[in-house]
Amino acid sequence: MQGLQLPSNEQLLLGSGSSDDAGIYRLNAEQALVQTLDVITPVVDDPFVFGQIAAANSMSDIWAMGGTMHTALNFVAYDNCHLTLEILREILAGGAAKVKEAGGVILGGHTIEDAEMKYGLSVTGIVHPDRYLRNNTTQPGDILILTKPLGMGVISTAIKGEMADEATIKEAAFQMSFLNKYASEVAIRVGVNAMTDVTGFGLMGHLNEMTGEHTSIELEYSRIPTIKSAYDLAEYGLFPAGAYRNEEYYGQFCQIEIELADSHKMLLFDPQTSGGLLLSVREAKAEQLIKELLDAGIEHSRIIGNVIPKEAYNIKLRS
Repeated sequence: MQGLQLPSNEQLLLGSGSSDDAGIYRLNAEQALVQTLDVITPVVDDPFVFGQIAAANSMSDIWAMGGTMHTALNFVAYDNCHLTLEILREILAGGAAKVKEAGGVILGGHTIEDAEMKYGLSVTGIVHPDRYLRNNTTQPGDILILTKPLGMGVISTAIKGEMADEATIKEAAFQMSFLNKYASEVAIRVGVNAMTDVTGFGLMGHLNEMTGEHTSIELEYSRIPTIKSAYDLAEYGLFPAGAYRNEEYYGQFCQIEIELADSHKMLLFDPQTSGGLLLSVREAKAEQLIKELLDAGIEHSRIIGNVIPKEAYNIKLRS
């Protein structure tokens, strides 16, 4: 997009010029729009559950910005020649269920015929124009918290290859369809310096975006929550292509100071569908934030590292 001149005005607070999770457009002194769009291909076989996951994934960026979700538009690309309309109905029903849980409404949408199934939402939220959260406003001394386990990418690939057992599929589907709304509400209430969600760039990619001109990150490998079965599936190399692209690009910003099996290292770059939130919080508030996250039922929430003054590498991985 370099050199592309997109229209703008003084009301645009955040647009495509940053690496933030959504755009922010000021309406008045008290309200700004938070807007995002995300579409995915199927990650599970059950159409209703796929609809739930796709909707949760699309809405996540609203909560990553500290906003509240209000409206959504469906987007569907559908193979009408080989799939039944009942499957389409189930996908849309799953999405609608999650939008309702989020407290929003669906205004309509758009459907096209396509050989490859895709579904997602264009989502609009509201945030105060002076109180939205960004991903790169971390401060030295901050504590980093992750709210969901890793492993969604490799498990999704295993599901497509019919190599994942039912318990693994059930756990991954639960995590991917669990709304980040609840973690965001806790983070806003306690107060955090920065927030983002872990999606296509993997943990390392999104952590890299949280670093800034004056900050780097120390990451503690032993604290990172990961779905247990993902380690076994990783041994078979069942990573989506995006994991290798992530490692090739973001690996240059990382210093890995421990002995780590290649498969375990790749889990750090594994693209996540509807992954958890990364929260950067003052050390004095970290224990309170963890307690409130766990009390809210977000059981995999863990402190995984801390923010330090800028070093040669953006991310340093230690044991």
